[in-house]
Amino acid sequence: MARAPRESRRDSERDSERLDTPGRSRQRRLPRMRISGDAFGNFAEAFARFMGTARFLAYMTGFVVLWVLLNFIGLFGLRWDPYPFILLNLFFSTQASYAAPLILLAQNRQEARDRVALDDDRRQAAQTRADMDYLAREIASLRMSVGELATRDYLRAELRTELRAILAELDDPPQQPTPSR
Repeated sequence: MARAPRESRRDSERDSERLDTPGRSRQRRLPRMRISGDAFGNFAEAFARFMGTARFLAYMTGFVVLWVLLNFIGLFGLRWDPYPFILLNLFFSTQASYAAPLILLAQNRQEARDRVALDDDRRQAAQTRADMDYLAREIASLRMSVGELATRDYLRAELRTELRAILAELDDPPQQPTPSR
């Protein structure tokens, strides 16, 4: 009997280094933050909503004017960011790097809400269409039924004719047959 070759330690190490085979799970060194996606999405929407207001533009304009005046004039001896205003540029770059993903997240959430509303509108339109088709069939059926019914004028005319015939019979006594001899 032939023995199956044993796996050497080197082979098992080589297998664990391969990317297509699962390896040992590593423990995280830092605790994982649990942030509610909905809460963060609400924050992103509020932030994007605020950035699109005139108040935000006024605040940013005031901030930039104050920054430039303090650094250009050097009021109170404060000049922490000389003329090319590199620190201000860094501030704006950082703000943009955070604002863009938050705005995109808010847009994605709005798109998801729009998609749900569109599906609801489609479902409502289909139901309305089905109801309208049903009512159209019912109206057509009623029209056909009414077309087959005798109208009031027709019934009146027929009743008048019958009444005249009955009255005529009553006015003219029937002739009794004479006995023949």
